[in-house]
Amino acid sequence: MSVAALRAVLTETDASWHGRGDERIAPELLAAARDSALGRRLLGGWLAAEAAPALLAPQPGAGFAAAALRWPRARVERLVRDLGALAYAPAIRAEVRREPVRRLKQALDNSYLLALDSQVWDGKVQNQLALQLGDNLDRALRMDDDAPLYFLLDLRGRAELRLWAERRDPGLADWVRLLLPREVHDSAPTLVAHLPPEVVERLHTHHGARPLTA
Repeated sequence: MSVAALRAVLTETDASWHGRGDERIAPELLAAARDSALGRRLLGGWLAAEAAPALLAPQPGAGFAAAALRWPRARVERLVRDLGALAYAPAIRAEVRREPVRRLKQALDNSYLLALDSQVWDGKVQNQLALQLGDNLDRALRMDDDAPLYFLLDLRGRAELRLWAERRDPGLADWVRLLLPREVHDSAPTLVAHLPPEVVERLHTHHGARPLTA
C-alpha cells in the first residue's frame, strides 16, 4: 500500500465507516490509529474488506487508491453540485417566477448556467418525473435559506455520480460513499439515475481535468 495514498484516504474518510453501532471505533482510538503505521494498515484493511473494496484493491495500472488521489473532496463536491443542477434542469428551466429565478442564479452561479445549457443535456424526462422534480425544487426554494436547495441538488448529484461510477469507475463510487457519514447513505431513499451516462461522463472528464483553484 502507498503510505501517502492510504493516509489521504483515512484522513478524509468519515469516522462512521470504521465500525457499526457499539463496535464503532472511539474517536481517540481512531485518531491514534490514523497516526501509526500499524493502525493505518488495520483501518485500510477493514475498509477494503467491507466499505471500499474497489477503491483499496491493488491496481497496478492506476495505482493504489487512485480515485481518492484524483478526486479530493473539493473536486467531488464541485462535480456533485453540477450533476445535481443538471439533473434538475427540467425544473430549473421551467421556473420563470422572478424571485425563484433570482435565488437560483445567486445560489448556483455557474451551475445555473449549466442547467440551462440544452447542448449539454436536452432535459427530456417523463412527465411524472418532471412534476416530481418541479415539486422538490419548489419546496426547497420556499425555505428561507439555500441549505435545503443545496441538499436537494447534492443528494441527486451524488446519486447520479455513484450510479454511473459503479459501472465506469467503482473506486470512485466507493470514495464518494466514504466522504460522507454512513447514515447519509443508509437512510437515503433509493434513487434511479435519469441523466444519460454520456452526460455524466462528460462532466466527470471536465472536472477531472479542471484545476482545483479554478
